[in-house]
Amino acid sequence: MRVSDKWTDYALIDASDGERLEMWGDVVLIRPDPQIIWQNCKAAPEWDTAHARYIRSSSGGGAWDYRRKLPESWQIGYGGLKFLVKPTGFKHTGIFPEQAVNWDLCSELIKSADRPVNVLNLFAYTGGATLACAQAGASVCHCDAVKGMVDWARTNAKLSGLEEKPIRWIVDDANKFIKREIRRGTRYDGIILDPPSYGRGTNGEMWKIEDSIYSLMSDITELLSDKPLFVVLNSYTTGLSPSVMSYLMRMTVGKRFKITVTSEEIGLPVTQTGLALPCGNTSIALFG
Repeated sequence: MRVSDKWTDYALIDASDGERLEMWGDVVLIRPDPQIIWQNCKAAPEWDTAHARYIRSSSGGGAWDYRRKLPESWQIGYGGLKFLVKPTGFKHTGIFPEQAVNWDLCSELIKSADRPVNVLNLFAYTGGATLACAQAGASVCHCDAVKGMVDWARTNAKLSGLEEKPIRWIVDDANKFIKREIRRGTRYDGIILDPPSYGRGTNGEMWKIEDSIYSLMSDITELLSDKPLFVVLNSYTTGLSPSVMSYLMRMTVGKRFKITVTSEEIGLPVTQTGLALPCGNTSIALFG
């Protein structure tokens, strides 16, 4: 497992009985995580002093139970980047902290390339990977179907002092955008994909990752430059194991290029136990 262990403004304090106990700057939140099927003694005092806890509803969805006063939003940092954090109605906060291990990887690949690098970030959410790549010197196209997420990402870019960097901000369905980019002849040296397990496009199109990911990966191979650096594919779907993701990468990107593929779980260290909580899988194709 590749563990995102360089955070100073975030910590996964404990994990027990279907919940995460997390520190986001000075704010402590409790959020559900169904894969946490074990129980421990919950010795960490923050279980009792957390600012808010997200409680799922039996009918679907859920709501925050605010136990202490907290701001509507606040900032945390990572490696010179700044992110706006706020609890949303879907338990999320605007950051998937485990992804920092992939931000670091892409940054190093861009810096070591010693040439101009053009990166496409699809399903780009609030821009963690976008900002890391821009900070490393790449030109980045940030694409997400939800305008609010793109606006949030632009706020993060401004907070990070990157608003003047060469970033294209695109609100569009990923599949439609890819096909237009193919027709335009646009090419990228690096592509990052963080697709949801389920979702809807800009016109209500249904997305289910198991049904759509092969076609998507086939299409993105046409967007790669003659000398690409990397393709990074993330998945939070249990059906897409690291082995399945490696096979998929080789049957799409690997049909056009000579690649080395590494697929592993990514995770977060748990302060209370010294163990690491798995938080999804990443498949990485490197070229040459």
